[in-house]
Amino acid sequence: MPKQAIDPKILILSAPSGGGKTSLALALVKGRSDAEIAISHTTRGARPGEIDGVHYQFVDSDTFRKLIDEDAFIEYASVYGNLYGTSRVAVNDLLESGKHAILDIDWQGARAVRECHPEAISVFILPPSIHELEQRLRERNQDSELVIRQRMDKAREELSHQAEFQTVLVNENFDDSVACLNQILDAPDHE
Repeated sequence: MPKQAIDPKILILSAPSGGGKTSLALALVKGRSDAEIAISHTTRGARPGEIDGVHYQFVDSDTFRKLIDEDAFIEYASVYGNLYGTSRVAVNDLLESGKHAILDIDWQGARAVRECHPEAISVFILPPSIHELEQRLRERNQDSELVIRQRMDKAREELSHQAEFQTVLVNENFDDSVACLNQILDAPDHE
């Protein structure tokens, strides 16, 4: 039987594209039976290796807009021309099952989640440097030069929102960053 969290929490992870939030979220839940990532909906196409219902709920724009009209999301935003949103039902189901809900979202989404869930814990993940961030984006081999430049410009703007988060974590050593996130979830109360 999976371990249940004593006090299930919402843990928001935000970072500029390439900052490592998705990799950290995956590593965090892999090592815990009491936490799961709330799978986001998106209108963007699947990248190589991504599976519908595992990495994202891939939907078309009309379906996404219908879900907005139904107030199905606790947060949603347009990012790089695609829509992303976190399902209310997905988060509530995780919490009600005794599991921590891990949200892999941007700063705008984090702001919206904190409005309806002020108890949520928010962590902004920083790369060790802007140079390292650019290197990570290039090593992913997923984007054109133009898209990388756009992501870097957006990253500089996103970094200005780190003060809105309870914790800022520099993702220099991956294992240390995962350990830090585990400590945050295991803390009895997070102020």
